[in-house]
Amino acid sequence: MQNTIRIYCKNIKEFVDIPCGISLKELYDRLALKMPYPVIAARVNYKVQNLNFLVYKPKDIEFIDATSESGKRCYIRTLSMVMACAVRELWPNCDLRIEHPISRGFYCTIRESREVAKEITPEVVALLKERMQQIIAEDRPIITEEKQTKEVIRLFGERKEGETTLFETLGNPYCRYYRMGDYIDYYTGALMPSTGYIHLFDVEQYHGNILLRIPCRRNPNQLEERCVQDKRFGIFKEYIGWNKLLHISNVGEFNKACKNQKSFEMIKLSEALHEKKVAQIADQIAHRESGVPRFVLISGPSSSGKTTFSKRLTIQLMVNGIRPVVISMDNYFVNREDTPRDENGEWDFEHLETIDLPLFRKQLADLLDGQTVKLPFYNFETGKREYRGDTLRLEKDTVVILEGLHALNPKLIPEIPREMTFKIYVSSLTTVNLDNHNWIPTSDVRLIRRIVRDYRYRGYSAMETIARLDSVQRGEDRWISPFQEEADVMFNSALLFELAVLKRHAEPILDEVPKYCDEYTTAHRLLKYLSYFESIPEREIPPTSFLREFVGGSSFRY
Repeated sequence: MQNTIRIYCKNIKEFVDIPCGISLKELYDRLALKMPYPVIAARVNYKVQNLNFLVYKPKDIEFIDATSESGKRCYIRTLSMVMACAVRELWPNCDLRIEHPISRGFYCTIRESREVAKEITPEVVALLKERMQQIIAEDRPIITEEKQTKEVIRLFGERKEGETTLFETLGNPYCRYYRMGDYIDYYTGALMPSTGYIHLFDVEQYHGNILLRIPCRRNPNQLEERCVQDKRFGIFKEYIGWNKLLHISNVGEFNKACKNQKSFEMIKLSEALHEKKVAQIADQIAHRESGVPRFVLISGPSSSGKTTFSKRLTIQLMVNGIRPVVISMDNYFVNREDTPRDENGEWDFEHLETIDLPLFRKQLADLLDGQTVKLPFYNFETGKREYRGDTLRLEKDTVVILEGLHALNPKLIPEIPREMTFKIYVSSLTTVNLDNHNWIPTSDVRLIRRIVRDYRYRGYSAMETIARLDSVQRGEDRWISPFQEEADVMFNSALLFELAVLKRHAEPILDEVPKYCDEYTTAHRLLKYLSYFESIPEREIPPTSFLREFVGGSSFRY
C-alpha cells in the first residue's frame, strides 16, 4: 500500500499529498484551515462523512461547519443523541421521542410507555438540561459500529434502546449504529466525533412538553429565534392522532403494514381524512358569522399542493351553494428573464415581484368592476407568458379563490379589506417519522414532490431543481413563512403513504444526478430517505388526490 495519496481540498482549491489512512480530523488539523465556525464534518466525494472517517484513496474533500445545510443536520443529529442519552440516564425506563420541527426547534416528548407520557415540569426540564451539559462537558467520544442486522436488533432489544422495526423491515444484512459509552443509538447520517463539539443549545417547556432549541444556520453562535407557530403545532398534533387510528407511528410500522397488505387501507383512510378536512374548511367559509367572504386566499410553500387544494375546495364550496372562480397567481409570473435576482445574483422565484403586480391588480380591479378580462397563461417550459383565449367575468355573488405563493402577503392586494377575505395556508407537514429519534424534514418531502413534478411537467432535471434549493428556501423564509400564522386555517397536504409512492418516480430521476457535483449531496440524502420505505403501487390512489398533482393521473386540469 502506498504511503501517501493525493486529495483535492475544495476549501483551499488545491491538491494535497497526505498520509494514507489519515482521519479527516487529523487532515483538518494538518491543513490548518481557517473557517468562520468550528468544523463539524466533511463532504468526501460529495457524501457527508464523520471526521473520524479514514482516507485511503484519492478523494475530493470539503470540510463543512454549521453554516452549511449538511453541517447543521449533523449538529442536530449529534445534539439529539446527547438528549436521548440524557433522558435514558436520568429516567432509565423512559424514551425520548423527537416528534417534529416547530417554532424553529424540535418538539419532544418523554414516554414512560407507548401510551403514557412523562409529566414535564420545570424541574424535569432543568434536570434534562443539566445532564445534557454534563455529557457535553465530558466530551464523550461517539463511535460508529457496524454488525449483522440480527445482532443489532438483539443488541438494541436487550438494552431497550429505541425502536427496532426499521432495522427489521429494511432487509439489509448489516446495520451501522452509534455508541457513546454504554449508550447506543441509530441515526440516518453522520454525527460529530464527540459530544464536546456541541457548543450551543437550549431546552424549554413547550405545550406541556419540551422544545429543543438549536443554533441558527446564518450565525451558529446564536440560537434560532423562537417564533409562534400554534396553528402549525395543532396540525401536527391532529395528524399524529390520525396515524394512531392505523397504529402507525414510524416507518418501520408503516413497512410492516404494507407487507401485511394494509397499504390500500392506509390510502383510503388518508384520502378520506383529507376530503373531510377540505369539506370542513368549505363549511367554515360558507357559514362564517360575518358573511361569505369575497376572496379566499390560498398560500403555502412550493410543492405544498395549493393548486389541487384550490380545485378540491372549489367542489366543496359548490356543494355549499357557492359559485367560486379560481385564479392561479402562477399565471401572472413575469417572463423568466425579468425575474428578480437575489443577493447572489440568482433568480429569486419566491420574490413577490415574480408576480406582474400591475397586471394582476388591474385585472382584479376590472373583474370587480364587472368587466371581462383576457387571462394570461404562464408556460413553465419556455418561461414566457402566453394568451390562449381564456377569459373571465365575475358575477356579483362569485367567490374569488386566489391561489399562489404570495396569496397571504398583505402587499398583494392592500386595497382589499381583511373582512372580505378568508386566508388558508397549505403545506406538506411530514406525518410519520423514521423512528423515535429520526425524522424526515418537511422541506425534503416537498423537494421530492418538486423534483418529480419539475421533471415530469417543467422539463427540469433533478440537478437543476436541487441547485435552486437554497434560493427557494431563502425566498420562503422571507416571503411565505412569515404570514402562515395569519391564516384563518391551515391544511396539511401530506399523505402517510406518499413517499412509498413517490419512491418509484423519484429514484430514477435522482439517480441521474452526477456523483461529481454539489447537488449529489442532497440527491444522495433523498435517495437514502426513500430507501427506508416499502414501495407501494399507486393504482388505488384516487384521481383527485394531492399526490396526482405530482405523479400524474389527476382528473383536474393544471
